[in-house]
Amino acid sequence: MKQQRAFPAFTVTEKAELSLKNGHPWVYAEEFIHKPDRCENGALADVFSQKGAYLGTGFYSEKSKIGVRVLSSNANETFTEDFWRRRIRYALDYRLTVMGAEDFRCSRLIFGEADGMPGLTVDRFENVLVAQVLSYGMEKIKTLVYPLLFEQLALMGYPAEGLYERNDSAIRELEGLTQYKGWYEGLTHPGSSVTRITENGIVYEVDFENGQKTGFFLDQKYNRLALSRICRGKRVLDCFTHTGSFALNAVKGGAEHVTAVDLSETALACARRNAALNGFADKIEFVCADIFEYLPRLAESKKKEYDLIVLDPPAFTKSRRTVGAASHGYREINYRAMKLLPRGGYLATASCSHFMEEKLFIKAVSAAAAEAGVSLKQIESRAQSPDHPVLWNVPETDYLKFFLFQVI
Repeated sequence: MKQQRAFPAFTVTEKAELSLKNGHPWVYAEEFIHKPDRCENGALADVFSQKGAYLGTGFYSEKSKIGVRVLSSNANETFTEDFWRRRIRYALDYRLTVMGAEDFRCSRLIFGEADGMPGLTVDRFENVLVAQVLSYGMEKIKTLVYPLLFEQLALMGYPAEGLYERNDSAIRELEGLTQYKGWYEGLTHPGSSVTRITENGIVYEVDFENGQKTGFFLDQKYNRLALSRICRGKRVLDCFTHTGSFALNAVKGGAEHVTAVDLSETALACARRNAALNGFADKIEFVCADIFEYLPRLAESKKKEYDLIVLDPPAFTKSRRTVGAASHGYREINYRAMKLLPRGGYLATASCSHFMEEKLFIKAVSAAAAEAGVSLKQIESRAQSPDHPVLWNVPETDYLKFFLFQVI
């Protein structure tokens, strides 16, 4: 390469070269053939092929298995403030286009690699932003990125009032980063870590300090809406209800009654408050139980109490090593649900694990149907909402599977 580069240079294997040329932004540390004598953790670094061809520039991580997260393959890119301003504006313009002005108010604004900002997640809950940083390089430049995000939102007419950091994920330790959570002090904030949002016409109380992930799962927004369309007059069992979002959408869709089950009493307390906020308290029965024990107990009664069952469990696997056990778990709960439903009943079933690929999830659900002696009539096959975009050349961005079936 003729142009003089200012960044430390890494030479990588042919496998890494091919992956980068195909659009995947990660270079694993084990794919380094040559490393510079010194490269600061989180600094920008260049990646070259063994023949000296420039492949891209990205954040170097000295502790992570992902050695470099490539930001751009443009050899003329300078990575100044304007670079990050453009990236942020592209991400925000995309959300406003695909979500519309109303849903933009509660949406995922930044989705890591899918937006060219590796390791950064930012959710918007009305006027409050909740962020999580999982890469060392992004941690180093967040003091630049956060104010630019506020700047661009204000220019678009959607000013933010504060940014809360949920940097309490154990994944940060793999990057050599500490865990913590709290308001980002470089910007103004309202103080309270509880806010209210409206999604699909339903009001929720979101505790972004203590709730899971960033406080509320925005990725199922339109899947909840799809479910609500088939709930009129139904008796619904919502398994793994968490803060009650599917249960509330079922009631709004005209369900006669909903039983919402979760193992966490803390989550159920929030779900009860959400039901009361919407005037749905008399329509939903909340049960604290382990679904893997609760469904077999229901089966013992031999009653077909429900017309529609929702299965939206947490990820059963977070690595390839445990995919087999996860498949068994998905097969088990889907089998139990299918046995509880009458012929002509309805099933909504989901998996939020990237490692449980769609073909594996379909295989588990199909096996459950065969074991239950039923057939599945597919109504819809869905994924995460478009504010969590899927990049076809980055399979890690494709994680949510959601199916609606009639059981016949």
